[in-house]
Amino acid sequence: MELEIWIFALLFFVAFFSGFIDAIAGGGGLITIPALIAVGIPEHMALATNKLQATFGSFTAAANFTHKKMVNFNSLWRGIIWTFVGAVCGTWSVLLLDATVIKYLIPICLVAILIYTIFSPNLGEIDKEKRMSESLFYAIFGLSIGFYDGFIGPGTGSFWMFAFASLLGMNLKSAVANTKILNFTSNIVSLAVFIGGGQILWLLGIVMGFGQMIGAYFGSHMVIKKEIKFIKNIFLTVVSLTIVKIIYDLFVK
Repeated sequence: MELEIWIFALLFFVAFFSGFIDAIAGGGGLITIPALIAVGIPEHMALATNKLQATFGSFTAAANFTHKKMVNFNSLWRGIIWTFVGAVCGTWSVLLLDATVIKYLIPICLVAILIYTIFSPNLGEIDKEKRMSESLFYAIFGLSIGFYDGFIGPGTGSFWMFAFASLLGMNLKSAVANTKILNFTSNIVSLAVFIGGGQILWLLGIVMGFGQMIGAYFGSHMVIKKEIKFIKNIFLTVVSLTIVKIIYDLFVK
């Protein structure tokens, strides 16, 4: 599929903005997927190419947070393993299961997260006591959120951030850092499947990937430097937009 130069330039900057937002609170796909479809790329190619460029961004953010020692791999390795297993199962299940029921449940879950976060002003402000063991947490949520990311995807970062803050008592900065590691894990699994399907526009995906890397670099630095309130406001905005997007796709599109 041949694309004009202006499309590459436009989508590079779209990917930059997407990577910036995604590194802070997730939701980058809400920006890049509609943009890819808007310039005339078929939906199946848009989804595959989006996963390639998103992997650049999640890797960059994950690497930056790791470099700043914001991630404790002594405990997170369990999450990486369970997320990998969940994403493999979710990606494989796309071929076998009907996603309709899950698509209707997701906005309900996101609305619940939105309301809980709004009415819990101290959520993620400081580290708090864990509400469950890390082993159990990663087994349950690594499998379930990893499965969801491989199966459908929108809102994955929001689910992880909320789970880390509400159940493991992490402040939002730590929650974002750990989320990016697990996002990258599930992205790699999905990307491998898309590569096998041969639907990726490689040149465009790589160009957008560089935009993602730059945006994710600056976005992850914002997480490190800014106050928790800034991250929470971005998080609430992303969750709200994700709800609107999913409802639009279900009932209007």
